[in-house]
Amino acid sequence: MSVDVLITHETPPLRPSDRVEYALGLMMEMRVRHLPVVDREGGLAGIISEDDLLGSTGPDFLVESRLQAHPVHVAPSDHVFEVTRVIMNHGLTMVPVTGRDGRYVGLIKRHDLFERFAAMLGTQSSGAILALEEDKRDAALSRIVYLIEQNDVRVLSLATEEMPDDHIGITLKLNVRDATRVRHILEHNGYHVVAAFGEDEDSDSLMDRVQEFMRYLEV
Repeated sequence: MSVDVLITHETPPLRPSDRVEYALGLMMEMRVRHLPVVDREGGLAGIISEDDLLGSTGPDFLVESRLQAHPVHVAPSDHVFEVTRVIMNHGLTMVPVTGRDGRYVGLIKRHDLFERFAAMLGTQSSGAILALEEDKRDAALSRIVYLIEQNDVRVLSLATEEMPDDHIGITLKLNVRDATRVRHILEHNGYHVVAAFGEDEDSDSLMDRVQEFMRYLEV
């Protein structure tokens, strides 16, 4: 499932000419420790952190003096798993969203993302999750479930989401922790698996990052 529905415009971005004192006040008001910085043309100029601002020599210094090149960002069509990885890998409390032209679209807060992520886990039982993206004409849900359950794996839950260009997103919760075999079966039959959660090859490290994410989640 893509994260376009989580994009918020309620938190205003900073400008390079904003002063450190203003930026710190906005972070406190919005309850985040990071904010995007947008230039006059609407492009993403960078991300500024609370630590960056506190490391400046005074409240009258400008935000642009603390900016770093090549800011992290995501696209509206990115899957919730991928955006979660970006936020966790970079230790962010929000991530900017940009369009194909590089212009700033909005931001996604860690809290909102995690609520969506947790909802997608579905049940309290353990199990892998697979996300597929298919052309609507080829997305026969009954066939997908048949292929999975013919291999002694049960589908615990299934959710779909409309996507651009006449595509559909499909999220499957399985009753096994290792989805490697199921993924190979689906891909062998021409299905496009865009994300996986709980596969043996990286499930432990990803679960560790999710748990860390929960500990640092602002409530």
